[in-house]
Amino acid sequence: MSNNKLEDLSRKIEKLRKQLNELGKVKSLYDPEVVDTSQKLDELLNEYERLKNTIS
Repeated sequence: MSNNKLEDLSRKIEKLRKQLNELGKVKSLYDPEVVDTSQKLDELLNEYERLKNTIS
């Protein structure tokens, strides 16, 4: 079950990374949409690390 959750988080992280990269090409780094997407990515990365640490 936990491995499925890690895989799901990993897919979400990759999707947000791509989205953030695309946003960064067309918008300022201070644009609210860029900041919001970056914060969401940070939250997913933190959740991924916490889950990974509980498994090991």
